Amino acid sequence: MNGHRCEEPLSSVDFIVAKDVLAYGSAGVNTTGELLDRLPKRYEDRRVFDSFPAQAGGTALCLRGTVVDTQVKRFGGRKQFYQAVVFEGGSNALNSNKITCRWFNMPWMKNALAEGHEVILYGKPKEYQGGMVIDHPDFEIVGDSDEVSIHLERIVPIYKGVSGIPQRRLREHIYKLLETTDVSSLKPIYDVDPSYPRHEALREAHFPDSLEQAEAAKRYFALEEFFALQLSVVWKRARVREHQGRVLGKKTKLLTEFYHSLPFDLTGAQKRSVKEVLADMRAPYPMSRLLQGDVGSGKTFVAMCAMLLAVESGVQAALMAPTQILAEQHYLTFKKWLAPLNLRISLRTGSRQENAHMEMEGEPQIIIGTHALLYEGVEFADLGLIVIDEQHKFGVGQRSSLIQQGVMPDVLVMTATPIPRTLTLTIYGDLDVSILDERPAGRGEIITAVRAKPKVTDITKFIKEQLVKERQVYLVYPLVEESDALKAAAATVEYEKWVKRLSKFKVGLLHGKLKPEEKDEVMTRFRDRELDVLVATTVIEVGVDVPNANTMIIYNAERFGLAQLHQLRGRIGRGEHKSYCVLATDGKSADAMEKLQVMADTSDGFKIAEADLRLRGPGDVLGTEQSGLANLKFIDYLADTALIREARELAETVLAQDPMLEKNPALLRLIHDGEVEVG
Repeated sequence: MNGHRCEEPLSSVDFIVAKDVLAYGSAGVNTTGELLDRLPKRYEDRRVFDSFPAQAGGTALCLRGTVVDTQVKRFGGRKQFYQAVVFEGGSNALNSNKITCRWFNMPWMKNALAEGHEVILYGKPKEYQGGMVIDHPDFEIVGDSDEVSIHLERIVPIYKGVSGIPQRRLREHIYKLLETTDVSSLKPIYDVDPSYPRHEALREAHFPDSLEQAEAAKRYFALEEFFALQLSVVWKRARVREHQGRVLGKKTKLLTEFYHSLPFDLTGAQKRSVKEVLADMRAPYPMSRLLQGDVGSGKTFVAMCAMLLAVESGVQAALMAPTQILAEQHYLTFKKWLAPLNLRISLRTGSRQENAHMEMEGEPQIIIGTHALLYEGVEFADLGLIVIDEQHKFGVGQRSSLIQQGVMPDVLVMTATPIPRTLTLTIYGDLDVSILDERPAGRGEIITAVRAKPKVTDITKFIKEQLVKERQVYLVYPLVEESDALKAAAATVEYEKWVKRLSKFKVGLLHGKLKPEEKDEVMTRFRDRELDVLVATTVIEVGVDVPNANTMIIYNAERFGLAQLHQLRGRIGRGEHKSYCVLATDGKSADAMEKLQVMADTSDGFKIAEADLRLRGPGDVLGTEQSGLANLKFIDYLADTALIREARELAETVLAQDPMLEKNPALLRLIHDGEVEVG
């Protein structure tokens, strides 16, 4: 044993050559400890390989075979792909199973894989022109001496690739480092499981004897990572509560007048949320609350109640929306419902400024706007409450900029994207959470149906039936323009067809490539019933209220995530009319049909979010870049309720025993280094 140390540079390791050291360095891996911390992304059980498939299945397979034919093929003009035909067991007899592997726009593949190579493949087979293909499979070439190596006849770790270093060589480097490095010196910053030494978990995570052992080891490191994340969240929450905030909401005359002026009653969930907001505003520290409600659950009315409490306390309240048209909708809504109270309400967007109180003296009491509130020279007299709508559409920096314009203001952030309750602990763990889980009365029923390859004539007839009743219709497509790479319908192309099919009606087009003012104009015309049908992309998912729109047809619905489909469907069913959502799909994928059936079976956004989490995994569901979780190594464990709660309890225990982390300076450095920043 050479006795490598964990902090030792890879350049001093005798079995790692200079060009590999450079390749690791480009991937941010410079020491032995950093390479050992690069845990497998998955495992392949190479004690028994899967049989070559006769038909497409739902899961990825690990196959072993021999390459019998390779060639470069062209498509779409100058584009090309590399194709390798692999036979099971090395035989190319007529009765032998085979599979075709394809790598698109990767010309170097012809130098990496050739006829005669014995390979291990990992990928998801699909049917294509009567045969089975795998596009872009992971592959590894089997060497002559592999029968007694670390690459076969065992559970084999598969790592995230490092450019310039083949998977086999990376695996060998880690194996040798584990043999020659004193891994017991890799002490954790905090020991999350004293019964399971970290160095044992490290060895078993890289080269386990069983899949159960691998899972236990990776779970150890996931707990370590989530403990750090939860520690930051609990620390942040404690620091907010140290600040002296405004004590607002002592007077409730405006709130009472507003409540009695409403022609309907608030739901139980709305009343509960208002009480929670009121208690926060009366507390001596600043409010930091998330109002999480499904589409159409009435978040705006809760926000109005909070803003009225602020106004009566003598401070200004601001609401920031992600788009101009949504800000204008809020402005009109506030003007309508708050008219009896004679408040000074102002609108501030990039292209429009309006005051609903020109005849009144004094600063606006309620300011509604877009991110223009940050940049357009808007000055606040005394900003005491900030409401941020569709908060996931804003970056952490934008929210902070607005908050800094007040003196320790109360903050209420709202989202209509249901997030599984277990995940709110991680993403919004520094916020108190109010959940609106009831729909207000007077909303029409939404009937959702999945249709495989529906006939154009049937859809057209159904749309005309709704239009004759003077309802309005959304037609949603995944693409703006036609694409060679994707077989999906495009809004611009289909728009021309719908103009002809619905020649007696007015059809509009809305997509993301339009200028902001053009989008606003189209959406305003639809809202004002100047358009009967709107052909659109997903730009409508956060949009204005059009209570008269009761029908939505979503084409290529299999291409959308469940949460996005739910957001889109939320554009209808906002009025009193019965509404219809048709999910049109090609019907080829059993997985897609299962996903879409979830939409047909429930309108509960939280159940849909849980299903989305199960089917797609947390990374895709959350959009990790915007949720501030992009650097997590163990993103899939966000679905592990017990693990998240265990991490939270550990963090709370540590801070209860050492509130300022004076006895744990390493943990304090971890928080201040921003390694676990969330937002």
